[in-house]
Amino acid sequence: MSDVEVKGGYHFSVVIPVYNEEALLETAITDLVAHLEEIPLVWEVIIAENGSTDRTPEIARQLVKKFRNVRYLHVDEPNYGKALKQGILEARGIYVICDEIDIIDVDFYKESLKLLMEEDWDMIIGSKLVGGAQDKRPWIRHLATRVINFLLKILLGFKGSDTHGLKAFKKSALIDIVNACVVDKDLFASEMVIRAERAGLKIKEIPVTIIEKRKPQIHLFKRVPNVLKNLWKLFWAIRFNKKA
Repeated sequence: MSDVEVKGGYHFSVVIPVYNEEALLETAITDLVAHLEEIPLVWEVIIAENGSTDRTPEIARQLVKKFRNVRYLHVDEPNYGKALKQGILEARGIYVICDEIDIIDVDFYKESLKLLMEEDWDMIIGSKLVGGAQDKRPWIRHLATRVINFLLKILLGFKGSDTHGLKAFKKSALIDIVNACVVDKDLFASEMVIRAERAGLKIKEIPVTIIEKRKPQIHLFKRVPNVLKNLWKLFWAIRFNKKA
């Protein structure tokens, strides 16, 4: 992997949206940086903080001072999708990896980067539902993932097994798709994957093991109305609004 040419930039960027993560942020990023130092590529980590009301912004700024390749990005409102999108757009790496602060799976980074560099895939998705995957979250969250993926298949013709969570891709292949996305919050990542699929990009799913390190920041059932609203918006944009 170290033979990949990079001119004055980065081989890959890791984008991690965070919201009220003061208890986890410092340890997670410190551990991540230690593991990234073992990868013979030039990297950066973007902490995409969005609307936090605790010490998360302060801790993020301290991490930027501590680690030369860690950057801090602030979004004013609690909006996972908006923070993820902004992080992707500002990423300086040839490849972009989207991760979660309560996951941090460096083995996924290594495997997906190898596939992107050596086998010329455009996007790698870490699936919680494909054969060999292990989803060790509470059953209600596993069920919710299955339900939303079922709706994406029925309404939008999604052909894969998962859209949310770990992803890695060539920024050049996805940048126009990211800019075209019209929904945010929980469904931005789903829209990005579905648009990439519909555009004919080369996408590969690989199994991942997901272990919940802390309870979700936003209660599952409180997210349902917004998910349904954005699902309808996405359905209309993709099925009927050809310019969106």
